[in-house]
Amino acid sequence: ISEMKTGEGKTLVATFPAYLNALAGRGVHIVTVNDYLAKRDAEWMSKVYGSIGMTTGVVHPQQSDEEKLSAYKCDITYATNNELGFDYLRDNMKSEIDQMNQKHHYFAIVDEVDSILIDEARTPLIISGPAEDRSELYQTIDKLIPSLEDVHFTIDEKTRAVSFTDEGNDFLEELLQSEGILPDGQSLYDPESTTIVHHVNQGLRAHKLFTKDKDYIVRSDEVVLIDEFTGRMMPGRRLSDGLHQAIEAKENCSIQSENVTLASVTFQNYFRLYDKLSGMTGTAATEAEEFKEIYKLGVVEVPTNRPITRVDEDDKVYRTTAEKYKAIIEQIKEANSKGQPVLVGTTSIEKSELLSDMLKKEKVKHNVLNARQHEQEAQIVGDAGKLNAVTIATNMAGRGTDIQLGGNVEMKVLEALAKNPNEDPEKLRSQIEASHSGERDKVLAAGGLFVLATERHESRRIDNQLRGRSGRQGDAGRSSFFLSLEDDLMRIFGSERLDKVLSTLGMEEGEAIVHPWVNKSLERAQAKVEGRNFDIRKQLLKFDDVMNDQRKAIFEQRLEILNSTEIGEIVEDMREEVLDDAVETYMPAKAYAEQWETEDLETYVKDIFNVNLPIVEWADEDGVDNEIIRDRISNSVDEFMDEKAKVFGAENMSKICKQILLQTIDQKWREHLLKLEHL
Repeated sequence: ISEMKTGEGKTLVATFPAYLNALAGRGVHIVTVNDYLAKRDAEWMSKVYGSIGMTTGVVHPQQSDEEKLSAYKCDITYATNNELGFDYLRDNMKSEIDQMNQKHHYFAIVDEVDSILIDEARTPLIISGPAEDRSELYQTIDKLIPSLEDVHFTIDEKTRAVSFTDEGNDFLEELLQSEGILPDGQSLYDPESTTIVHHVNQGLRAHKLFTKDKDYIVRSDEVVLIDEFTGRMMPGRRLSDGLHQAIEAKENCSIQSENVTLASVTFQNYFRLYDKLSGMTGTAATEAEEFKEIYKLGVVEVPTNRPITRVDEDDKVYRTTAEKYKAIIEQIKEANSKGQPVLVGTTSIEKSELLSDMLKKEKVKHNVLNARQHEQEAQIVGDAGKLNAVTIATNMAGRGTDIQLGGNVEMKVLEALAKNPNEDPEKLRSQIEASHSGERDKVLAAGGLFVLATERHESRRIDNQLRGRSGRQGDAGRSSFFLSLEDDLMRIFGSERLDKVLSTLGMEEGEAIVHPWVNKSLERAQAKVEGRNFDIRKQLLKFDDVMNDQRKAIFEQRLEILNSTEIGEIVEDMREEVLDDAVETYMPAKAYAEQWETEDLETYVKDIFNVNLPIVEWADEDGVDNEIIRDRISNSVDEFMDEKAKVFGAENMSKICKQILLQTIDQKWREHLLKLEHL
């Protein structure tokens, strides 16, 4: 993994190893965090690859099967981690080998590798199908949740878990019985109550641990999740185990049917399929241990092209959120008055919109970039480095977006060409570059881009990415974090100690504490959270490794069937094995003829092989043993299959056998996954 700071040219550098490894002819996958970046990078770099005889493809969710197949056939394919993972799962549900997209997992370059292999490592990719409808139960339980009081349950914000107290269990039992959900005489501790308890737990989690406009938004009668690391909407992705349905009930949305898992994989195990894996990011050093332990990848820090001149100020800590926001508004106004562009980093849509309302009252012109505005992302990011620009962004602006001081020349050229298509592009470019140069100088004179963060994230890397938006390629810039004791990280991880210190100092309202010691204290809290999250990921990997071995075995078996030209032999071997077991069960070799269960065997053969055979009569013949009967059954079944093959034709018969085998494997695998989930 190469750690290259923002703006140092990761996108371009990736072309060298991509070209080298593409020469093997087995395909190279370049992985990015979102579709916008995958399309952008493929568009930019296809010119480079094309000039040296390499084809470039890009994979995205809206493609038809044919488009996707041709994108994967290219020498170099750009795609998001989600799309690659889901295509892998979909491939292993296909019924024809030609329909499979990913023929090889040879070499992958993962851009923003820490986001994909660490932040997202706890999220399994799941392909699911509908289960039985329980929407009424969700709605009924949702109405009961407000009856619960604080004494009835405990919440652990660190692990996002809820549990009921003894008092809560008693109260809940009475409540559920009075509503007719729990039958009289049945306790919450009875095995039959497991499903009801699970639903109540999920209802409580939906109300107490998931916040609208932070963890999800409601759009067109639908609950759409928001990625906590990137701030982006994740349409189509749903929480599992009935939690999504519980949130839908809470928000009075239509409750979509619950799903059962058809196939799943974690990013950890998907990316370990590759023969060779590598990555790039601006922030990897803090997670070097995890990369080494889980993925056997070393981290190399690449020095910057020019020295970093950005000034990273010490954190400013206020007593309350209100004081913090007041100070932020003043700071934005001050920077804006001298023309300095400001990028304000927030942790949720709700907070970005709250800040936007406050700036509107102060008549400060600004743009908002969050999951609601993601379509205008390129435009807003392109303008964020202009003179007097104020941009409020959730975490989504932190990844792969190039904020150029004075504005983005390329975008200005494209805009101008869209307005005047007949203009000479080169002439336009030179005019725009000349005016851009003047604006860039003014922005630098005003101090470069000012990154103002309104909260610390629980991961130091996310904070460092936000800082890294400023001071690219040696440009001037500054960054500052404005915090309060009411922030999530401070509240959950050790604000009490700080609060005592601030009280001792006798701080006035609106006054902030600024000291390197505060930064150290916060970084220790963050390191603690990172350590705990690493332990959770390691634990998850241990569980998933068990499933991974089973998944590999099943997928290899499917592949063997798909590739087989002699499916008849596989079916025949299975048939003989089933027959051996049946004869041994109903007519054991060491048993007397009177002990044979010939009627049961006759019924079994009819059910399994669909042939009517007089096994009871055969058993009454003189000198007949179980081997003779076994051979007679085998010959009869072979004749039956040969007759079928004549009717359907050998090729069709082979296809039918293949389909039935694959459907059976898939069905049994689904049942097995369900059992593993319940475990």
